[in-house]
Amino acid sequence: MGRCACGGVRFAVSAPFESARYCHCHNCQRRTGTSSSANARLRAEAFEVLEGAELLRSWQPEGGQAKWYCAGCGGHLFSRSHGAEHLFVRLGVLEGDPGIRPSYRQWISSAASWEDIPNDGLPRFPGPGDA
Repeated sequence: MGRCACGGVRFAVSAPFESARYCHCHNCQRRTGTSSSANARLRAEAFEVLEGAELLRSWQPEGGQAKWYCAGCGGHLFSRSHGAEHLFVRLGVLEGDPGIRPSYRQWISSAASWEDIPNDGLPRFPGPGDA
């Protein structure tokens, strides 16, 4: 289960996540106001909006996936381009342990200059590193 900050949008996940990552791209930095975004990959058919579908809005950055958020609170929930087989759920919107941890860092070529990337031993990719 997951939800936005105001609780207007609630969703369920019915399968294990396939992978998880930290993204350090400029879009994630500007969208979150932080140095990176932690998200997990899931097959689209394993994701279901339970409440608040009418509150969902998206923003399509050039060269990126559509970013879906709640119009009520602005909470970002997931990324998915129209018709894509997979989506990426923001780990911070999940209730409880997602059962997975980020296993790599992508777009470190765009990493924020004001925060060092932790020395956590995770593989680092200068661009997209969806393994």
